[in-house]
Amino acid sequence: MFAHLKAQAKALKAELYALYYAAQDARTPWYAKALMGFTLAYAMSPIDLIPDFIPVLGYLDDLLIVPACIALSIRLIPAAVMDEARIRAREQGLARKPNWVAGAIILVLWVVGLGIAGHYAYTWYYQRTRRP
Repeated sequence: MFAHLKAQAKALKAELYALYYAAQDARTPWYAKALMGFTLAYAMSPIDLIPDFIPVLGYLDDLLIVPACIALSIRLIPAAVMDEARIRAREQGLARKPNWVAGAIILVLWVVGLGIAGHYAYTWYYQRTRRP
């Protein structure tokens, strides 16, 4: 069973590389690029929608959300583009250098999103607790 899971993880990683190359192709529709950007950012982000320390639910996003977004992204990309991207990913792979700019952008987006959510939560709470 462990070998099967390891093979599945390796195939998923190869698909992520292929999605990266497909996103660079001009024949890929904008909505597919947007979904791929979200998928890649979420898959590579150390911050999860549901934290991993929550039993069972913490790993559901990794087991359900990411593969579902990858599958949907693949369906939105033209078959010829995806085939070329898979070949390129198999031949070249990806450079393994850290991209601090992309990491900083992802962190800023999460902080802004949490700030907006916090603002709305505070406003909602303040309106409910305020006495007329």
